[in-house]
Amino acid sequence: MAQHRRGSAASSNEGSPKKPLRWNSLRRMGRLYPYVRPYRGEFALGLVMLLLSSATNLAFPGLLGGLVDATEKAPGTLNTLALQLAGILVLQAVFSFFRIVLFERVAERALASLRQAMYRHLIVLPLPYFHEKRVGELTNRLQSDIGVLQETFTTTLAEFIRQVVVIGGGLALLTYTSPQLTVFMLAVLPVVVVLAVVFGSRIRKYSKKVQDASAESNAVVEEALQGIATVKAFSGESFEWSRYETRTNTVAQLAIKSGILRGAFASFLILGLFGALVAVVWKGTTLIATGELATGQLVSFVIYSGFIGGSIGGMADVYARLQKAVGATEALLDMLDTPTEPLDARPPNELKNMQPEALPEPLPNTPHLAFSDVSFSYPARPDLPVLQHLSLSVPRGGQIALVGASGAGKSTLIQLILRFHQPQSGSIHWFGHPLETLPLAELRRTLALVPQEVVLFSGTLRENIAYGLTGTTDEALLEVAAQANALEFIQSFPQGLDTLVGERGVQLSGGQRQRIAIARALLRNPSLLLLDEATSALDSESESLVQDALQRLMAGRTSVVVAHRLSTVRNADAIAVFHKGQVVELGTHEELLALPNGRYRKLLDKQLHG
Repeated sequence: MAQHRRGSAASSNEGSPKKPLRWNSLRRMGRLYPYVRPYRGEFALGLVMLLLSSATNLAFPGLLGGLVDATEKAPGTLNTLALQLAGILVLQAVFSFFRIVLFERVAERALASLRQAMYRHLIVLPLPYFHEKRVGELTNRLQSDIGVLQETFTTTLAEFIRQVVVIGGGLALLTYTSPQLTVFMLAVLPVVVVLAVVFGSRIRKYSKKVQDASAESNAVVEEALQGIATVKAFSGESFEWSRYETRTNTVAQLAIKSGILRGAFASFLILGLFGALVAVVWKGTTLIATGELATGQLVSFVIYSGFIGGSIGGMADVYARLQKAVGATEALLDMLDTPTEPLDARPPNELKNMQPEALPEPLPNTPHLAFSDVSFSYPARPDLPVLQHLSLSVPRGGQIALVGASGAGKSTLIQLILRFHQPQSGSIHWFGHPLETLPLAELRRTLALVPQEVVLFSGTLRENIAYGLTGTTDEALLEVAAQANALEFIQSFPQGLDTLVGERGVQLSGGQRQRIAIARALLRNPSLLLLDEATSALDSESESLVQDALQRLMAGRTSVVVAHRLSTVRNADAIAVFHKGQVVELGTHEELLALPNGRYRKLLDKQLHG
């Protein structure tokens, strides 16, 4: 838990990894173009506005220098030049406004489409993918990484183009103004700017270290406060204080070093940049003295030099942001390239008009489910078999219970039925048809799962009972709630079915959550019911109500029941005893008790007599 929280904090703090700007990386970014294509007209217009804004920006220093020269050479043109300058400023403001608005419109709509496509893809990825990834990492992809792309489309790309135009156009105008002074400026200013960029990158690295150390200290506080009862129960106050003291001292030491670097950087900027500016002005004044340069030209030259120096210095930050965008794109495309389950993830309003792919007709004289020589290991632990050469039949309309020690493979069998995983060998048949050949969405619509840990979503009781189904009437909801022994407590709430259950259903007790899950299963009217230790975590009173509801739910349906409390499966049509991934005993309650040294008998004796 603590590791997950700390990992999530780091993930959000660090953002996406920076990738070098190689051609292949930039070419992969082109895969995002389909999301921009519907708005390419607006995007092109935004680029035009950007180029015009940059051009007017370059025109400003020349006109300003002309205004200075006009005071001596042509005083009558002062008003005209002033009006031209005002016009340039107005045009630049207009162009900048439309550039920002157009880029923002394109970016927001394109990235909304990308977010929807990402989530649509994410939600149909197979379950093992979510076992390998942290939830914080996945949500970070949808939020932070796409946020990086948003910044790229709206700001970074425009900044990059503007700086290229300013540097290229500025150097051309400087050369036109004074080739001699341009050569002098290029010998002085770029060296200072490059050194400033290198200095600044070291400061950013130290700032990053400070942020990381601060995140770790915050994780200590969050961890301790969330587990405060455990801290106090084990007298861990001194230990937690020591941990926090160590982390905050580290933050302070790193921050002090960062402050020293920032102070040195400020001093360098004063000496270097202003020194370079003084040198350029000194050289310019010598050229004015010899008549090779006009005063206004020097003013224009200094402003152009400032523009170019600022753009060169800013290119490092733009390059870093482009690297970040490449990293974000790589991460998003890697997710999009992950193969999904064979499900059609579309909005409900589109799916309701489509004819679902029908399941094949059951073959005669075949069981509901048949496992034949099935072996399975989880992808993260391929050398640790969970099921080994397992064979088992689930008859139509029958109830089969799976019992055995923890880790014997019972819940894994449920996951294979749901096709959360595929067995490495062997086969599973549904009414005689290979399970993997069936349309997955339709197969799962014939199933209903009631797990031990019921997950409710932070909506209303109505939304949770009718989850996955649309157009359900209140009458149907109240009917299944009554069958699930949930109607009484639902009607006791002032809002009834519109009662909010809170995050993960925290407003309800464990027994109430289980009965909502049973009502949800009843509403689906499944042909196959999967119960995964549905009553093992309940008290006696709640278990009695839930067990009564389960009996109604299982009536007339094929049921596979994973049971920890053996007293709940006495009436099962068959009981399969699991041991190390194999079925070692199979029979009714009475038949298994008749085995003198049977594993089922030992399990039952252990529960009854400790």
